[in-house]
Amino acid sequence: MNFTKEFTPVEKSRMKLSITVKQDEVQNSYTLLTKKYAKQVQIPGFRKGKVPVAILEQKFGETLRAEAFDEVIQKVLEEVFESADKYTRPLPYSQPTLDGTPDFKLDSDMEFTLVYDVLPKVELAKVEGFTVTVPEVSVTDADILKELEAIQERNALVIDCDEAAAAEKGNIVTVNYIELDDADAELADTKREGFVFTIGQYQSIYDIDDDIIGMKKNDEKVIVKTYPADYKNADFAGKTLKIKVTLTALKRKDLPAIDDDLAQDVSEKYKTLADLKESLTKNLTNQVADVVEQRKINGLLTQMAEANPIELPESMIKAELESRWMMLAQQLGMSPEDLDKLTGGSGSKLSKDGVTTEWRPEAETRLKTRLIVETLLEERAITASPEDVEAEYASIAERTGTAVEEVKKYYDTNLRNKEYLIDSLKEKKLYAQLFEKSTIKTGEKLTAGQLLEEGAANV
Repeated sequence: MNFTKEFTPVEKSRMKLSITVKQDEVQNSYTLLTKKYAKQVQIPGFRKGKVPVAILEQKFGETLRAEAFDEVIQKVLEEVFESADKYTRPLPYSQPTLDGTPDFKLDSDMEFTLVYDVLPKVELAKVEGFTVTVPEVSVTDADILKELEAIQERNALVIDCDEAAAAEKGNIVTVNYIELDDADAELADTKREGFVFTIGQYQSIYDIDDDIIGMKKNDEKVIVKTYPADYKNADFAGKTLKIKVTLTALKRKDLPAIDDDLAQDVSEKYKTLADLKESLTKNLTNQVADVVEQRKINGLLTQMAEANPIELPESMIKAELESRWMMLAQQLGMSPEDLDKLTGGSGSKLSKDGVTTEWRPEAETRLKTRLIVETLLEERAITASPEDVEAEYASIAERTGTAVEEVKKYYDTNLRNKEYLIDSLKEKKLYAQLFEKSTIKTGEKLTAGQLLEEGAANV
């Protein structure tokens, strides 16, 4: 089509696109459209397909002009964006909007302006001379014991307690509960039967674990609890509730001994407890190395993001937060809409708005570091050779105790995962280059358990 265009960057990685379409293009589109409808419409007094264009324009002129202009805009934008580079075309989640209203005239050029978000253009002023501090981490006997105790828990038998037994921490209880009002009348909509939880893990919404301790099977108890103003459940915050609880079942775990038999139960590849400990030590050591390396990378990239300002478009931030909310819902096995309802709706601190507001600073940093990495990979033309990929297969096989051929087969039949693997290899090469120009300092001493607990708390 015959038109001119002008891209004008504006603040926060937004683009203004001004377009002028020549009058003959607009007129031609309008003429073709009116001829098409003249053959299709049925107007009293005229045979179908014989309606004069003048009559059609008299009745539907404004609508026809609007449709013709819309067709022109769509065709022009398809042509513009097809040839545009990644810094001038709209982001996938940024819908271009008209800046003002075009003047629908057929006797002059058609002018219109769009505004939309674009990929930020990253200009790196500083990529060297950073200092990153990482912890010194060791795998201790206590770490291995904790792993063994977790295995012991997973292999425990759950059995009924004696009829006269009193509930204690670690017991598995089944309860019925219901809230009472000030007159001790039951509130039917709060009734729940057959709720199962382990005392001490605080899995109930009322946090009644400590109040259950000492109860026996079939005991009934009214628990009065006052919740602090900043309680995690906003519906209970600052309130005093009365909950009638009936303990209907009391079970305990019968833990197996930590010995050779337990090791053999875990896997036939372990003959002795020593074999299992050796495997646990190796796995923990690898896990620690991965976490420390990622912490080192995050520390460097965060500093780079601070040293190299990037204006993020709002649509990019919103898309990132929406993706995180959807991932959280998926992890909890529910829809994003159901998660929003569960967390109290828009008025709750745990609502989607409340949580995403809290997530926003970290999400912005993550987006900036991602853009920095992509920019550096492109600028430095970093690639992963077939030899690099084969070496990574061997490394994965060694770490997981799998045959190299099995690893290779997995990635050859899962091409998307193979692409991720290749991208990670490119990033490893980039980080190696960046660390050569940075200072790495040893920080606090931690055990493997302390390191991993810190990581879990920051998720």
